[in-house]
Amino acid sequence: MSDNKNQSNNRKSDLLSKEVEHIDITSFDARKIVSSMEKMSFVSRETANAANIYNEMIKDNDCTIFLTLAGSTSAAGCMHIYRDLVKYNMVDAIVATGASIIDMDFFEALGFKHYQGSQYQDDTELRNNYVDRIYDTYIDEEELQMCDKTIGEIADQLEPKSYTSREFIKEIGKYLKTNSKKKDSLIEVAYDNNVPIFCPAFTDSSAGFGLVMHQERNPKNHITIDSIREFRELTEIKIKSKGSGLFMIGGGVPKNFIQDTVICAELLGKDVDMHKYAIQITVADSRDGACSSSTLKEASSWGKVDITKEQMVFAEATSVLPLIASDAYHKGEWKNRERKNFSKIF
Repeated sequence: MSDNKNQSNNRKSDLLSKEVEHIDITSFDARKIVSSMEKMSFVSRETANAANIYNEMIKDNDCTIFLTLAGSTSAAGCMHIYRDLVKYNMVDAIVATGASIIDMDFFEALGFKHYQGSQYQDDTELRNNYVDRIYDTYIDEEELQMCDKTIGEIADQLEPKSYTSREFIKEIGKYLKTNSKKKDSLIEVAYDNNVPIFCPAFTDSSAGFGLVMHQERNPKNHITIDSIREFRELTEIKIKSKGSGLFMIGGGVPKNFIQDTVICAELLGKDVDMHKYAIQITVADSRDGACSSSTLKEASSWGKVDITKEQMVFAEATSVLPLIASDAYHKGEWKNRERKNFSKIF
């Protein structure tokens, strides 16, 4: 039995031996590549146009920049890009899936890692070794369960009441100031710079498991997540913004949630403009009527997005996002922006 256990541990160590290294947009200058792509066609020109629109957003001092995250790009090596967009004042608020923020960013802040693997690996063998797979990226399930457990323990220390995901993630940021194993996570940098993070489907993540355990331990005095008040908070940011732009990685709930703030504000009797700028990087197809919740031009018919400065980039995000972000960093328009500090309005 002992030999079998040792063999299993050795195999797991082999599977989890090559860490994913997050790309550093400050270490290379993509400006020449992006300007060259502008003279090309297909996805290259889409990417260059998206980069130009993003720089316009950053240059426009009246523009609130919303970053939306869906999918697993954080686990795949883009985590430090999102952190640096906050750090260098190129993002004012974030709307993300719970997995992007908790299972990936908070997970690594606790000292855990993501690992390079293979999409052709035998998934039964992975399951037997307690290794979870995201395409060609591996996660240690035992470490992920420790992440779940830590979320529950943070909740145990809070006053029993309803919280928006923004409020709860702010508490996580406070926790990481003294407990993080990896400094400068996205959550911690956002906390330091008053950039609010919203996760409208918060329970679809490690946060959900952790909060279920918290409520199980505290059946009568526990916290809960108020997604309606959260929608109102996000809409309040839109109302207080003179203009707005969207930088969307993937689609899904985060994309819809931020676009719907325009409609919500109108229903509250507020006079707001459509989102002036919009970029979406996605591999979703529009031919089935979906495109991970519509093309940007389609969103215009709902009164959500202005179509004068919008760009769909049909690409897998890890291949083009580093170029767009590095281009913006090295162009340096962010140096002239004032921080919006939206966390302070609540």
